[in-house]
Amino acid sequence: MKKLIFCLFGLLFVNAQAQESDTKVILITLDGLRWQELFSGADPLLVSNRAYVHDTTALKSRFWKPTPQERRKALMPFVWNTLSQKGQIHGNRNLGSKVDLTNRMWFSYPGYNEILTGKADDKRINSNDKIPNPNTTILEIAHSDERYKNKVAAFGSWDVFPFIVNEERSGVPVNAGFEIAKGDQLSEREKFLNELQPKVPSPWGTVRLDAFTHYYAIEHMKKNHPQLTYIAYGETDDFAHDGNYEAYLTSAHNTDALLKNLYDFTQQDPFYKDKTLFIITTDHGRGTQPLETWKSHGDKIKGAGQVWMILFGKGVSAHGEISSPKQLYSNQIAPTVLKALDLKTEAPNMPGKVLSLNKD
Repeated sequence: MKKLIFCLFGLLFVNAQAQESDTKVILITLDGLRWQELFSGADPLLVSNRAYVHDTTALKSRFWKPTPQERRKALMPFVWNTLSQKGQIHGNRNLGSKVDLTNRMWFSYPGYNEILTGKADDKRINSNDKIPNPNTTILEIAHSDERYKNKVAAFGSWDVFPFIVNEERSGVPVNAGFEIAKGDQLSEREKFLNELQPKVPSPWGTVRLDAFTHYYAIEHMKKNHPQLTYIAYGETDDFAHDGNYEAYLTSAHNTDALLKNLYDFTQQDPFYKDKTLFIITTDHGRGTQPLETWKSHGDKIKGAGQVWMILFGKGVSAHGEISSPKQLYSNQIAPTVLKALDLKTEAPNMPGKVLSLNKD
């Protein structure tokens, strides 16, 4: 009898371990989306400002409401009608909830390096140049583990992501910039996207439109079911740099719809349904005062190190918008992903604490 009990206990233990390693993670970033718009919707100082909005009447008809709570729902309805009920939204500094970068650069490559490696590297990662990342990302750590070999993928709108992930060294497949889907067994939609992308002009030379990034990612997930997927949307930052507040808000609204599409897909696919941890964040903030600094970021722009974080899915308690004083940092994302995937890393190389997903 004791032997039978011991065997049953062993089977239960093995099964528990298998369930733990069955977790999937989808990490998402929205480049340079301010916490101010996420939590309060259209900025009253910008939405009617003709220096940044071509048609103020049309923009206000879409996104202007009397209260910040109404405005944010108009801007990002999926986030505030659905995700706020399913997980946690951190970073509303008006309520004492803070999320900050630990790097002091406050622009994209250093921000993405911090998110993906769990540690700032201001000495070496101090530009947006296309330099292979000397640091090891969580994507590379996962890909080097036999359990996740060839089950990791990254998709980005910005053409620097192959260097941020260090695709050549890591072996992690990255579809970014104006790259097309590759392989012998492309889906019909991938073939269509490959044909369409070169025919649709992007406003920028280094960043494609987010719809291409999104649907390339969705098609890959349908076919290959990666256990760790990174999707980096980029439009919000570039429209902001252009000083186009109308396009900035429209892009944020459109990305909210892409998030819904991604979530709906995962709920229809047994591989991901109820097994996936979602983390959504941004690489940096933007300025607020003087007003024109909303277009910019960097270490000279006050507030550009202030970011936000959305957590939901497997293992995350539903606390909604965090309204109590709480301080989180972007360097906590990487160790949290590794823990979710049952991967280990040495603490000195990743100083951020794991996020408490099931606690307020």
